[in-house]
Amino acid sequence: MEKRLIVIQVVMLVLLQPALPQNVISLEECYQAAIRTNTVSKEKDTYNEIWKLRDENLAKGWLPTLDANASLVYNSEVVDMSGAFASIPVPGFADAIKPLPHEQYKVTVDVNQVLYDGGAIKGARAVEKAGLDVNRQQTETDLYKLRGQVNGYYFSILILDKQKELLESYHELISRRLASMNSAFDNGIILRSDIDVLNAEKIKLEQQIEENSIMKASVIRNLSGLTGILIDSGTNLALPSVAEGHSSELSRPELKLFDLKMEQLDAGLNLIQSKRMPKAFGFATIGYGNPPGSNFFRDEFAPYYIIGAGIKWNIFDWNKAKNEKQQLMMQKEIVENRREDLSESLQRLLESKDAEIKSLESMINKDSDLIGLRKKITATAESQYDNGTITATEYLNEINSEKQAMINHEIHKISLLMAMVEYLNISGEDLVPESPGKVFGEYAESLSGNN
Repeated sequence: MEKRLIVIQVVMLVLLQPALPQNVISLEECYQAAIRTNTVSKEKDTYNEIWKLRDENLAKGWLPTLDANASLVYNSEVVDMSGAFASIPVPGFADAIKPLPHEQYKVTVDVNQVLYDGGAIKGARAVEKAGLDVNRQQTETDLYKLRGQVNGYYFSILILDKQKELLESYHELISRRLASMNSAFDNGIILRSDIDVLNAEKIKLEQQIEENSIMKASVIRNLSGLTGILIDSGTNLALPSVAEGHSSELSRPELKLFDLKMEQLDAGLNLIQSKRMPKAFGFATIGYGNPPGSNFFRDEFAPYYIIGAGIKWNIFDWNKAKNEKQQLMMQKEIVENRREDLSESLQRLLESKDAEIKSLESMINKDSDLIGLRKKITATAESQYDNGTITATEYLNEINSEKQAMINHEIHKISLLMAMVEYLNISGEDLVPESPGKVFGEYAESLSGNN
């Protein structure tokens, strides 16, 4: 009795335990995985490290510079005052005035400190920061292109899944019909040729299902390799959530890249201007030599120091700065023109994609009517075949027409979703807008009815 209770409890636990969640991945997950897997994504961190090193070096421009120097100088001619004082009638006076030494020795440490640089260091750091932003945005732009590849593989799998589902459904239908026809043949009601027609269609369906499986396996390998996600035939791909309405505003990363390039050029203009400003600096020298410093009359080694300050201003640079500014202004014009061309091109793509969306919406609406009619025609053909008024081939043609209408309907729905996603990618929007409208699942159902 106790063993039976234990068995019952185990069975109840198994029955009451919630079903294990299926392996489901979303299009957004594939986007993010493709970005993480791609080697280009690592460039952003590399660019950041390069910028840190450069910025650190530029910031050190405010620190004093220390230079060690040593020199030995021999002068062939030096000042000799002994001859000038030889006429002075003082015994030994002329001999007391010794000539300056021919050799000069010194070891010094020179210190230079920038006091005012006209904003040159700040400008150079701004240029480096703008360069970092451009490089990082270029990486984002390159990675954004992966979405198109992911979309192609992702929606191909969705279409192949729908095709296989419908093919298997019709394969089951043909199999059931063959079973009833075999019984009718055994009773001498129909001919063997009728069975052969459906057997040929069954083999054709099996070939199509096999071909579908091979194609899907190939696409899955491509998507798995692109994203780094382990995907198999049992993995389910979720339909993305896309709002019914869509905006024509552009927020593509390429446009932001052009904006950052403009900022980089502006920073370059500011740097050129700052280089034309006067510079103030302080300096000091600590040395040890013979003669010490400028005391040429002291013939011995001794320490000394020099301190001072100065201003440097290049008042005329032969229009060098003017030419550099002109170059940057021409580059800005090129960037602005390219940005405008890209915007116009993207707008044309959006208009084309919008027309495709409207066309698919119209086709889906017509699909519903067509499928309804095809079902009626197939039902009539089935009755006619049972009554012997049409052949098996004619009946099969109607089944195939219904099957193709159903497949086209599913392809149109997935193609509509893909067109909506591509519209978002062209405009630069995310899959789920901030104010989402009716998502695709509801939207497709509203177009296709209950079919």
